Amino acid sequence: MRYTVGLTGGIGSGKSTVADRFASHGVAIVDADVAAHRLTAPGGAAIEAIRDAFGSAFITEAGALDRTVMRAHVFGNADERRRLEAILHPMIRAACDRECEEATSPYVMLVIPLLFESKKRAGTVQRTLVIACDEAVQIARVMRRSGLTEFEVRAVMATQMPAVERIALADDVIDNSGDATALNAPIAALHRRYLDAASNFGGR
Repeated sequence: MRYTVGLTGGIGSGKSTVADRFASHGVAIVDADVAAHRLTAPGGAAIEAIRDAFGSAFITEAGALDRTVMRAHVFGNADERRRLEAILHPMIRAACDRECEEATSPYVMLVIPLLFESKKRAGTVQRTLVIACDEAVQIARVMRRSGLTEFEVRAVMATQMPAVERIALADDVIDNSGDATALNAPIAALHRRYLDAASNFGGR
């Protein structure tokens, strides 16, 4: 078992930006969202299970999950969202576990939005890093990149753990509300700390 840092944060907080910076230091990044996209791409391992559970209307002609249709279907419908999660989450967890085991860097960074919500997953990381962000900045980022309305973004945020709770649970916090250059110093400092912790970790 390799020393693993769990990176999390709300939608639009900049998890991928921070992860990319750690990657530039040679850290292996395992991203749950990337794993989910692979599983739901054409021919992905989750496609047939989704088709069986929800029907062909949720699968594109190319054989991928139709994210627009599925998003509209589960929006405001907790039971259907949980039904989808029951299919995807075990597959995502298994894929991420394999990637973590195969990593060769001194430590691994696992990027997972639902880190604290998933007690099983939270127990597999040695350190947690939360990316915090001003709410208005989060909303603007998501609207810009996804085309969602402010109402839709706020609806997604409402399904996530409140930022204040996430920060209270974190071992480390980086504020990503400002300019990206402001990330350099805190990331460098944490990278050094994680390298030291990994070198003394007995689980490898």
